[in-house]
Amino acid sequence: MSSKRFVRDKKQCIVYTDDRICNSKREVLHSDLFEDMVGLFVRELVYKDSLLLSSIGLDLTTRSDFRHLLNILRALDEHSLEQLISILPAADVFLEHSRRAALREFVEQLYDHWRSRDRYMVLLAKPGPGNCRGQRPHRVFNDTLIGLGYHIRSLYRNVCENITGGHPRIYRHVAAGCKVGLIAVPGHRELPSFYGKLLGDIPVVRQIWFTPPMILSSAAGRYSGQFQRADTNPLHGLVLLQGEWLCYPAQVGSVVVFVYFHQQVIGLGTALANLFELATDDQIASGPDAVCLFGVPLQHMGQFSDSPAVFFDDKDNKLLVAAIPFEDSSHSFVCLKDMVFTLHNVIMIRSGWLPFHGSLVSLRFRKEEYSSTVLVIGNRREEILAAVRSFDFGAVVEMNSVTGDTGSLRINDTGSVVGYGTECGSLLRLDTLQEDDAVKQMDRAIFMNPLTSDGWVLLPVNTIEEVLKGYGLDLLLFISDPEETSAANPPVEMLEDSEQALRVFCVLHNHLFSSSGLQQYERLYEELAGNTFRAALQSGCKIAHFRSGGNWVDAAARVVIDLIESDM
Repeated sequence: MSSKRFVRDKKQCIVYTDDRICNSKREVLHSDLFEDMVGLFVRELVYKDSLLLSSIGLDLTTRSDFRHLLNILRALDEHSLEQLISILPAADVFLEHSRRAALREFVEQLYDHWRSRDRYMVLLAKPGPGNCRGQRPHRVFNDTLIGLGYHIRSLYRNVCENITGGHPRIYRHVAAGCKVGLIAVPGHRELPSFYGKLLGDIPVVRQIWFTPPMILSSAAGRYSGQFQRADTNPLHGLVLLQGEWLCYPAQVGSVVVFVYFHQQVIGLGTALANLFELATDDQIASGPDAVCLFGVPLQHMGQFSDSPAVFFDDKDNKLLVAAIPFEDSSHSFVCLKDMVFTLHNVIMIRSGWLPFHGSLVSLRFRKEEYSSTVLVIGNRREEILAAVRSFDFGAVVEMNSVTGDTGSLRINDTGSVVGYGTECGSLLRLDTLQEDDAVKQMDRAIFMNPLTSDGWVLLPVNTIEEVLKGYGLDLLLFISDPEETSAANPPVEMLEDSEQALRVFCVLHNHLFSSSGLQQYERLYEELAGNTFRAALQSGCKIAHFRSGGNWVDAAARVVIDLIESDM
């Protein structure tokens, strides 16, 4: 394997290559990566002053003994220890029982050392019509990565058996190769001049391969700060080391956002694959609607003292720009996700579409094969929709989640309101999982800190085609925080005019104005909301306000069923 670079950062290892990947055990054993990993493991043993070093019988701090060990490990793939003596006389030290046991322990720990890392392979393919990997990534790359895992696992088993002279009776088919593989294509994209000079040479991801379920140790918890709309471009004066950045071109609904991420957060950058579809070649050629840099040096962001996570509206270049720094509190997938959604929301507002934070689902009922599209805005949406699914002994036979977080509403040419999604996946807290279709995708999941109290799971839920299909809205349900109900404030209130709906909507969506940098768009946002609700009511869509209280999850589910069934 021609390895351009091998980068180790804390628990992650990144291999950058511009050539083919090892496709045999021999190539693995004689690769730079193998020697680098053994050397790294030995240095860690030296740093820890491990007893294993004194037990193994070689002075691995010297170059000669380290080379002896490498040659012995390579030969043990095909030969037993006893057979090695005639080939490598230095191996006779391991014929003694304690030395043999120490060598076996060394191999075990080396294997665990490799597998404990978050392992990434980045294939830097050259663009051009003759390079099918760059222009049309295909299964050859996937099959090669699968083969790499097979070769490494097979090497481990062969070496262990040739050391001990026996074989295990229990085999565990663990993921032994790279956890993630990426094909990235360098080259200029359609970016305005300033952005082209700064970002134009950063490789763009065109294919991602990973072996789920994948576990990341990176933070995913809520971002405690606020997004700020900056008066100056946060990219001005920024210097980037090109070899340390990659670009994930994300389809965020109908918007294309180029998300540039530093290699230190490569796990979170590639996790976007379970949330947003990769943009097509044509979309990339047309250029992005927004760019977002994740991993900007904190000292550069010091100029934005109120909020280090900022975005800027570059009206001259018709481009939104966002920057998120390196900082423990912002090393959060939720922070990245919310910033991308903020960019989407601004673009939707300026396009005359109404962005929302809620769950949009299409329901098909057993009765008369009736279907209906419902948008739920408010707390505990997932629980309410899960209750709808199981309510009334299977009245709902199919529920298609268009979006569970962010979407947009548009008034079409006939005056009806149509709902669209934004993301193809769902980010859920592990302690709030419901038994629905999302959980059935668990074997495709990306877990973030699953052993902590703040564990999350990122699941693919839908296709980009379904997300952008457009569903005519039949019911809009607002769920407010618990409050006292009375004759003046009934548990369920039908909102008959757009002003009523707007008042409730603005209360529930207050966080859009107060915490995500959209204060400057508040007046336009409210105008869009009023127009949208007016069109919805005129086209026959029902709008209801549910005041929660008591066993309100089941009660809210019953409201959804009753309101829909009244039209059947």
